[in-house]
Amino acid sequence: MGNGDTRVRGIAARAGGWSARHRWAAVGIWLLFVVLAMGLGSAAGTVELKDSDQLSGETGRAAAIAEAAGIEEPAGETVLIQGKGAGVKATDAEFRAAVDAVMKAVEGTGKVTDVASPYDTDTISKDGRSALVQFDMRGDADTAGERVEPVLKAVDTVQKDHEAVLIEEIGGASMNKTFDDAFGNDFKQAEYSAVPVALGILLIAFGALVAALVPVLLAITAIMATIGLMGLVSHLQPMDDASSSVMLLVGLAVGVDYCLFYLRREREERSAGRDPETALRIAAATSGRAIIVSGVTVCVAMAGMLFTGIATFKAMGLASLMVVAVAMVGSVTVLPAVLSLLGTRVEKGRIPFLHPDKRRKSNGGSANGGSANGGSRFWTSVLRVVLAKPAISLVVATGALLAIAAPALGMKTQNLTLDQEFGDSLPIVKTYERVNEAFPGGSDPAEVVVKADDINSAEVKSAIADFRARAVSSGASRGPVEVKVHDAQNLAFVYVPLVGGSDLDEAEKSLETIRDEVRPATLGKVDGVEAPVTGQVAGSKDFNDQLVSAVAPVFAFVVVFAFLLMLLSFRSLTIAITSIVLNLLSVGAAYGILVAVFQHGWGASLVGAEGVGAIITWLPLFLFVILFGLSMDYHVFVVSRIREARMRGLTTRDAIQHGVVTTAGVITSAAVIMVAVFAIFGTLSMQSMKQMGVGLAAAVLIDATIIRGVLLPAVMALLGERNWYFPKWLNRLPDLSHDESPEAASSPPPPAVEGEKVGV
Repeated sequence: MGNGDTRVRGIAARAGGWSARHRWAAVGIWLLFVVLAMGLGSAAGTVELKDSDQLSGETGRAAAIAEAAGIEEPAGETVLIQGKGAGVKATDAEFRAAVDAVMKAVEGTGKVTDVASPYDTDTISKDGRSALVQFDMRGDADTAGERVEPVLKAVDTVQKDHEAVLIEEIGGASMNKTFDDAFGNDFKQAEYSAVPVALGILLIAFGALVAALVPVLLAITAIMATIGLMGLVSHLQPMDDASSSVMLLVGLAVGVDYCLFYLRREREERSAGRDPETALRIAAATSGRAIIVSGVTVCVAMAGMLFTGIATFKAMGLASLMVVAVAMVGSVTVLPAVLSLLGTRVEKGRIPFLHPDKRRKSNGGSANGGSANGGSRFWTSVLRVVLAKPAISLVVATGALLAIAAPALGMKTQNLTLDQEFGDSLPIVKTYERVNEAFPGGSDPAEVVVKADDINSAEVKSAIADFRARAVSSGASRGPVEVKVHDAQNLAFVYVPLVGGSDLDEAEKSLETIRDEVRPATLGKVDGVEAPVTGQVAGSKDFNDQLVSAVAPVFAFVVVFAFLLMLLSFRSLTIAITSIVLNLLSVGAAYGILVAVFQHGWGASLVGAEGVGAIITWLPLFLFVILFGLSMDYHVFVVSRIREARMRGLTTRDAIQHGVVTTAGVITSAAVIMVAVFAIFGTLSMQSMKQMGVGLAAAVLIDATIIRGVLLPAVMALLGERNWYFPKWLNRLPDLSHDESPEAASSPPPPAVEGEKVGV
């Protein structure tokens, strides 16, 4: 096809044209922005989320009371001493000697305080075989894991001298140290390995080092700029480590995807015979437009997290929204400038047998191993079947996805317990199980924060004593119920081991008894007393309850705004509706896979997930928002190409064939990168991270294959001209479809498709 002057319209085309003409200025402005963002963010510092910010319900109120009083609870540690034989009891001399040795050893480290004997606190199991020595770590609880090593060594030394009993330590500090040692580096390496994995796949996709480096470098600079912006924004919305990790994943995924879309279109136009300037202008107006529509849709989806009311989700939503916006802006501004500067040098560093020219020769046709028109040979074959029998294809594909999604109807969510999160991979998990078996709820007691005008008044003391007695008599706890009073702050902390222990379903029933029956009958009768109940079980329940209440508003916000964006961007009521339905089907299938694998254990051994039995509480809503946003990348890109072909005069069926086949290569490459990056997190030992990685990877795979390769073309083929239906009464809505495909001057004018009345 010969070159000709092109007609370009819209933000993406104008931004790309300006950047190509002022390429050094565009690159300089981008680098200045990245440096300024990082510098300002570093100077401002990052405000971290506090416990009182993160928690909700009563748990949040309890944390706020303690924080306002200036009380920072220390990291509590427990040493389990248990007879190895049935005949070894806590009353035996050897057992007592072991208890004394443990207390002396931990005190001797100088790292602990408030060491309590089980004979004074009555922390001896009912069968008399187990006892707990309890103490607190000195200093900040958040950093206690860094100071607990001498204590652990002291306990190990005592164990060597007392072989008749089992002596093991567990607590906040020791667990943090164990997890950091076992998984801290593992998690960081997973994050760092995402970049080389993406680069390797891009090398295969482009066959040239420079072309592969451009998307990765743009994604990295977008992430760097966002890190700085997060520091600034954290003064309005505090951030945490989870938001940084999610930002990195999302930033790498969309940053590379957007560049991939742009680069592939520019390459395609050059291969069609257009000069570099014209090819770049066409890429700006077509792929650039798709990037903006997709980016805005992803940002809207991420903004849905703000409606949860949960600080961690709001932080993740803001961080993800910012990195998508930065990557989107970079893709339509600095990327055209870089491509203009590089010119044909973007093909430098060709890799033998991987470059498209080599593959084209070896396949006797396209660069994608396919048809002569540059399409994918595999997807051409698939499309031939789908378009020949669209109704059958629709029924089969929809039925398959509904069957995959079916297990999601029985989804059970909860905060995972220690044994669920790590299985048998750590010795401390066995300690946790032994403590819970001997002292149900003892390792994670409920904590009642009692605030009064005078904590030492006779009425308050009597109410606390009554509360302790009723907690046990009600059957919610087997005791001992301990009390720690802070006279100066008029606060008391009451620790209640809950019956049920690590079985959260049973433990939550005990929690309900404490909150709904015991507390109102005791502490609730004293005027001016506040007594919120917190702890791991309470935190899990409150968090779950708040998430459940947030599902409807988040769902409505994301779906409604995504629908409006698709409607205004494509000027088609049909495409807007089908986009939403197909995305929901994709998310439902991902849910079904998660439940089948991690809750029911089908194929769980393949991913190392035996015995989990539940989905981590935060994951379903998180997956919905992330997947609904990311899936729009592919959908917008394919539909944009179909619409472009239709407006050039092709029939709807031919436009579908053209759009799906010509985008198959770039979508396959983008999907492989996303699946590979997410799958890295599926290899981690932490079940929550494994669930996130498997869920994201499975959803992207389904989205890029069944949804975009079968369902979308089948639906559009059945609808025919009704795909472009846009009622006249909607013409008053804003028109965001300005960046249409630029056409050569010699091309025939496009048929009047947009806005025409077609019967449904």
